[in-house]
Amino acid sequence: MKLLVDAQLPPILAEWLRDRGLAATHLGELGLLAASDGEIWDLAVREGYVLVTKDRDFVEWSRHRTPRARVLWVRFGNMRRDVLLARMEGALDDLRQALEGDAAVVEIGR
Repeated sequence: MKLLVDAQLPPILAEWLRDRGLAATHLGELGLLAASDGEIWDLAVREGYVLVTKDRDFVEWSRHRTPRARVLWVRFGNMRRDVLLARMEGALDDLRQALEGDAAVVEIGR
């Protein structure tokens, strides 16, 4: 499984995920920080990414569009990077287990 971290999340999140054995790429690493939601969606569908995002629009798209991309919906509010990573660490085991399933949307931080 490959994770595509959306632009509103920090690039360090992709690095953090890689350090924990998950294949992750931030949109900035692909030169796509200014990409439209449609372009990001098409990339996720085409390349088989799970889209890691805070954007509710992608959640709705995953539930109602075909073809669909899977979405990891990060529901933590705005916070410093170190706090975000600490919260992600606390949820990592549950996150791994949820991503192994086939749910269209996996929520974290609710």
